Amino acid sequence: MGSLFRSEEMCLTQLFLQSESAYVCVSELGELGLVQFRDLNPDVNAFQRKFVNEVRRCDEMERKLRFLEKEIHRCNVPVVDTGENPDAPAPKEMIDLESTFEKLENEMKEVNTNHEALKRNFLELTELKHILRKTQNFFDEAELQYQSTHDVERDEEAQTLLGVDGPHSSYGQAMRLGFVAGVIQRERIPAFETMLWRACRGNVYLRQAEIDNPLEDPSTGDEMNKTVFIIFFSGDQLKTRVKKICEGFRATLYPCPETQAERREMAIGVMTRIEDLQVVLRQTEEHRDRVLASAAKSIRLWFIKVSKLKAIYHTLNLFNLDVTQKCLIAECWCPVADLDEIQMALRRGTERSGSTVPSILNRMDTHEAPPTYNRTNKFTEVFQSIVDAYGVSNYREVNPAPYAIITFPFLFAVMFGDLGHGLIMFLGALFLCVFEKNLLVLAQDEIFGMFFGGRYIMLLMGLFSMYTGFMYNDIFSKSMNIFGSAFTVSQMPFTDADLDNEQSLQIDPQLTYNNTAPYPYGFDPIWQIAENKLNYLNSFKMKTSIILGVGQMTLGVVLSLFNHTYFKRTVNILCEFIPQMLFLLGVFGYLCAMIFIKWFSYTAETSWKAPSLITTLIDMFMFGKIDEDSELYSGQQIIQMVLVVVAAITIPWMLLIKPFYLKKQHEKNALRSHRKYSEVKMKKNNGVGNETAELIHHDEEDISTSSSGSSMGSVEEEFDFGEVFTHQAIHTIEFVLGCVSHTASYLRLWALSLAHAELSEVLWDMVMSIGLAVDTIGIGAILIWGTFYAFSTMTVGILIAMEGLSAFLHTLRLHWVEFQSKFFIGEGYAFRPFSFASNYDHNEERV
Repeated sequence: MGSLFRSEEMCLTQLFLQSESAYVCVSELGELGLVQFRDLNPDVNAFQRKFVNEVRRCDEMERKLRFLEKEIHRCNVPVVDTGENPDAPAPKEMIDLESTFEKLENEMKEVNTNHEALKRNFLELTELKHILRKTQNFFDEAELQYQSTHDVERDEEAQTLLGVDGPHSSYGQAMRLGFVAGVIQRERIPAFETMLWRACRGNVYLRQAEIDNPLEDPSTGDEMNKTVFIIFFSGDQLKTRVKKICEGFRATLYPCPETQAERREMAIGVMTRIEDLQVVLRQTEEHRDRVLASAAKSIRLWFIKVSKLKAIYHTLNLFNLDVTQKCLIAECWCPVADLDEIQMALRRGTERSGSTVPSILNRMDTHEAPPTYNRTNKFTEVFQSIVDAYGVSNYREVNPAPYAIITFPFLFAVMFGDLGHGLIMFLGALFLCVFEKNLLVLAQDEIFGMFFGGRYIMLLMGLFSMYTGFMYNDIFSKSMNIFGSAFTVSQMPFTDADLDNEQSLQIDPQLTYNNTAPYPYGFDPIWQIAENKLNYLNSFKMKTSIILGVGQMTLGVVLSLFNHTYFKRTVNILCEFIPQMLFLLGVFGYLCAMIFIKWFSYTAETSWKAPSLITTLIDMFMFGKIDEDSELYSGQQIIQMVLVVVAAITIPWMLLIKPFYLKKQHEKNALRSHRKYSEVKMKKNNGVGNETAELIHHDEEDISTSSSGSSMGSVEEEFDFGEVFTHQAIHTIEFVLGCVSHTASYLRLWALSLAHAELSEVLWDMVMSIGLAVDTIGIGAILIWGTFYAFSTMTVGILIAMEGLSAFLHTLRLHWVEFQSKFFIGEGYAFRPFSFASNYDHNEERV
């Protein structure tokens, strides 16, 4: 129970581990996760430590595992997760793991190399297939165009385009045109065509056709859109120029026969080779999938084993070797309550290693501040993380997290009070809590992970919002008349003409209110239809915000008393806690008391003469005279004067007494130390005069006196009255002004509650009421369906998500600044134990 309200008691221990059992003992401590090791070799380079070679070997194994993991994900091979958490492998198993990973890596590299070569060959054959098809279309179109523009009688005078004689292929023989064919990426075609035109001065002829289906890049696996082209030219000079341009644009050229028969024969051969290559590719992929499927069954366990290996050797690098090189010495922080468990873990490690020499655990005395360790579970973890986000509490300082479990969702609910909105938030959080085991996989997503991690605080915020919404009698901006209103409107002398007129009617509470039975719980539902409900609700919520704020700040000051008492700082109790309580309660506590007196002292008949609390508070500090009609109670004038005087006295009390007391105490300690150190005993020696004396120290008084003297000298150097006085002045000014500003800051509870209620009412009036106002059944049903969809969407998106986030941030500020500033220092450092659990979670996210 002590660790809930205060951090765990820690101790610094020294470990003596035999070299043969050190690995297993550290492994057991890693499984336990209750020890934070200190680096005993801070001046030693990381590359010069004893186990640096083992760490490098682990890094290499991790690299190979990451390579296998990448291949598994790339090939969409499912990873088997058995949920098993294997123990750290023995050091001799490291060689077996290395050989296994080396074999798998080499096999996968060879398979990938062969697969990439086959894919590249397949790509070339596919491109060649498209070239043969498209170029055949080019030649066929040219032949048809020639036949349509020339007479058959002139066939003997004409020749073929490529210089081949024939009755139907006599086009272009005289020109002796050459050509090249290839493929190029589609996005490079415009620049490619422009370059050809400019470099060849328009003396080439380019034809192109897009390949319909995208092709796969053998290296990256990305899809590529390519285009087939054929370029006609005349002369070797243009041929050389064209090939250089193709090379510059990374176009791939392929041989293309000149005659149709040769092209047909090549196409048949290409198709045959493609079919054979597809069979080989399929077999290669099946072999690769088998290898990866076999690795996928164990890769998660391999990651865990290697990470544990690396963590152990990295931790062993923090140890020192004794003179005999047979024993490792370590220093570590650990909770006092868990020393027995740590001893048992060391005993298990010694037995597993087969060592005959037990490990030794010694507690050490130190003046160093221990780390802060607050035990948490899945429920309290989110509240502790909220506190730690502001600052880690000092060692054994009061932990604000247990108090935030109640105050945080309650203050949120004061601003978010709506029964309907709270119910939606509660049901959403309840779903996350009930199915948390099934949703752990989705929690790896960053956005969903935030909501999943805060499921328990959302559950409480929704539950408390339902409570405050029931108190406000507000559900989606509407009220519920559960117990029956305490006002009876029929008692008013309204005529039928008054009721027929569409105007506001004012009721007299003295006539309509039932004095025997007020509304049992929360606000009376009649206020929902009253035009002056904002005046009534604002007055109540504003006063409630002040009461809640002063109450929480008072709790913070009381918690500072727990800190002063635990650390035995009596001067802080006398010079800080007492004046702070007198100032806070004398001014703002008195304001809260006046609020309650005003609530209980005035009724509907006498409310007209109730004094203004703001005016009363101002007159209190101005020592103004209180009229008899404005007096809340007898003797108010005297009590207020006493409270103002006491509040004024507390300011110099906090400012002056502590610095001068510390200065006086320091001077006494310094004088006492000087007297102890200067006590001597005069002793006459033979041949020595009376003027010579010898300093005699009794037993070990020499050491204690000299050490005390040196320590006091250091304290004297460290003690600076000006610095202490300045610090106390800042602390006093911060508290006095903070009480005023923080009390005003709690008015955000009222402001956000008002904003949330008004937004909810506007959303109902502007959206939902449109469908409800239609009398026609058919049209009304359609409008209700549409308006309800818009109403529910905006309710969840605006009122619950955005308004909820706003209220959450304001609640966070109230706890961090207004509440924790009264007692929380937050200058500690967190306890980060050596644990395999963190590595385990990291590998879970990776795999």
